[in-house]
Amino acid sequence: MARRCSLTGKRPNIAHKVSHSNIKTKKRQLPNIQKRSLWLEEEQRFVTLKLSTRAIRTLRKKSLAEFAKENGVDLSKF
Repeated sequence: MARRCSLTGKRPNIAHKVSHSNIKTKKRQLPNIQKRSLWLEEEQRFVTLKLSTRAIRTLRKKSLAEFAKENGVDLSKF
């Protein structure tokens, strides 16, 4: 299962873990992805999306349809 936000496209980041002796090894920084069921007013149905917590906070200010249109996401696929 891909850890990717359905609306914003946020995905894992590759970073270095640096030890005390300055040895660098790669690590993955995973986004905080939550599965949410949201009401889509235009189609009168629920849509289940995998969203980052940042996207969930943005949805408190904007409607789901408006936010999806801004990011170029077609909600009929979900």
